Amino acid sequence: MLYMKSTYSNNQFYIITEKNFLHLDVIADYICNQSYWGKEMTPDLVKISIENSPLCFGLFDGNPRVNPSAKQVGFARVITDFVRFAYLADVFIIKEYRGRGLSKWLIETIVNEPKLKGAAFQLATKDAHTLYEKFGFQTIDQPENRMLRPLNMKYIHEAYKQTTDK
Repeated sequence: MLYMKSTYSNNQFYIITEKNFLHLDVIADYICNQSYWGKEMTPDLVKISIENSPLCFGLFDGNPRVNPSAKQVGFARVITDFVRFAYLADVFIIKEYRGRGLSKWLIETIVNEPKLKGAAFQLATKDAHTLYEKFGFQTIDQPENRMLRPLNMKYIHEAYKQTTDK
């Protein structure tokens, strides 16, 4: 699997795609306790989802390559084949850093990543449509031709409980 290693800077802020710099506790806390989409997730499931995603974007106040105590203030992950398909998930900026243009910069960085630039992106959002529209996202054409197998957290928890109980 292709893992890309990129660093982007914007004043004091850095976006890094290397997973070893991610603060998993910050990401899990936000997804499990503050997001509307991850209330049924556990920190272990968040960690597994990150491990299994080929491209994650950590947004930091400071450069974690130089300063290990640089604060992680945002995150996004992309599930992709690096050719035709990409799914954008778990996008967030922590509350005290909102209103600084960081979400726009994060999305701009993601959609301009060279190996993702032409891919068809999908995402689900209930409150950030105008942000994503600025970067070419649009409602799905012909939704009657698309199908979805809904998320079932009960089965996910059962499956991971069985694998960790052994």
